[in-house]
Amino acid sequence: MPLQNRVTPTGDIIATPHRGMFTGNRGIIHDPATKTLLTKRWSSPAWITCLCEFRGWRRPVMARRSWTELFFLDEATALAAGHRPCFFCRRDDASRFRAAWERGNDASKVSAKAMDAQLHQERLDHGRKRLHALQVLLADLPDGAMVQQGEQSYLIAKGRPLLWSPAGYVRTEREPESPMLLTPPSTLRALSAGYRPALHPTALD
Repeated sequence: MPLQNRVTPTGDIIATPHRGMFTGNRGIIHDPATKTLLTKRWSSPAWITCLCEFRGWRRPVMARRSWTELFFLDEATALAAGHRPCFFCRRDDASRFRAAWERGNDASKVSAKAMDAQLHQERLDHGRKRLHALQVLLADLPDGAMVQQGEQSYLIAKGRPLLWSPAGYVRTEREPESPMLLTPPSTLRALSAGYRPALHPTALD
């Protein structure tokens, strides 16, 4: 039976047998004895996205009272949920993300702690995922942005929406009507400034 450790674009954590491209964490939010989640869904404002394997090392999942291993379909999903690249195992990506963040948000010498503080305001609304008004047309959103319509999440790739699922993306002929922005605005500006997240192969078909 799969563990409850897969993050959706809305930031919810579900159980699914499908594997993701990235892991990451929000602090310690599980009981290692039962490998189940606690009632809280974060214990740190540093929500990061990591490599599943780093220098030949793979962490045992939920096996100890260390950070809780969460998984993401791809980086666009992680960014939509409010995570950012890890400066330890993904230093090059994290540096590129910070540089794009600074360009997009008209800032300089931004620390990881400062990004985390801003993301924490943008990703949560009284403990639930914060949705943001969409200021541009879907076709004008940068690749990797995600929006929400009702219960459905969509990735924007080459100006077209793709329906998200735990197994991957599905093409749709109908554009979502009056969608809300899932990707935090400061991250969206980093995407517009040139950061390119790693997308699941189903988004590239």
